[in-house]
Amino acid sequence: MGPAELLSTPVDGVEVIGSLSPSRAGDFTTCPLLYRFRTIDRLPEPSSPEAVRGTVVHRVLEDLFDLPAAERVPERARALLRPAWEAVCEADPEAATAVVQPLDLWLATCERALDTYFTLEDPTRLEPAERELYVETVLESRLLLRGFVDRVDVSPDGLVRIVDYKTGRAPSELFEARALFQLKFYALVLWRTRGQVPAMLQLIYLGNGEVLRYAPDEQDLLATERKIEAIWAAIRDAESTGDWQPSPGRLCDWCAHQALCPAYGGTPPPLPTPAADTDAGGDAGSDADESVVTDA
Repeated sequence: MGPAELLSTPVDGVEVIGSLSPSRAGDFTTCPLLYRFRTIDRLPEPSSPEAVRGTVVHRVLEDLFDLPAAERVPERARALLRPAWEAVCEADPEAATAVVQPLDLWLATCERALDTYFTLEDPTRLEPAERELYVETVLESRLLLRGFVDRVDVSPDGLVRIVDYKTGRAPSELFEARALFQLKFYALVLWRTRGQVPAMLQLIYLGNGEVLRYAPDEQDLLATERKIEAIWAAIRDAESTGDWQPSPGRLCDWCAHQALCPAYGGTPPPLPTPAADTDAGGDAGSDADESVVTDA
């Protein structure tokens, strides 16, 4: 049972047709076969140094805002780094095996990401309304959307900003829309649950010190809802036909399942029985959300 499932609440009077997170939706649009491997087959994936770095840095930034505002300085963030690393390893012992270089050198890469953060924001002047916020809503189609938001800020006049930290580099302009999909997904959920369109979506890239901002409107979020519904329809079609096509591309270099991929001469395992498909595993990404395929 994953973190999102633990927090998910019964939907009164609604029999949902399934659930979808931004990470799993992104998996399917990237490669339907990857979606199948992660969500239906639930194949294990080894942790990578980059993924563990993201988890540790996220943990430090969350802990940083537990401190009094005046203490949210680079020195305190660095002091929080090793305890955060130990906490991550305690929760996931495989994290330690992912770091192959000397620990001090690897922790120094985390420090650089944290130092970059302080060039982009002044946390002594911020009081987030919510951090690591679990959100969910049910669309009219009875599809459940859910996931975790890194941070929600609310201005004195009530404007909402959704913030997400990325330890990698900012994408080129050609891939900005793909990067923003996750935050538009969360903005749609918050709009549906709170009746307010977030005023700003903000992606903070600690890999190269860039910030991507976008101000959505209702039409943006309605278009996002249509896209999500189209993705879900395509997922159900692939489920009914058993046709989970690979989509070879640059991201294949980082895929843990090349040996099973037909595009690389591999053979996928037999599909699990339907009973095994009804409870998908946790997110392989940093937001630890889920998607579930269920019968309508």
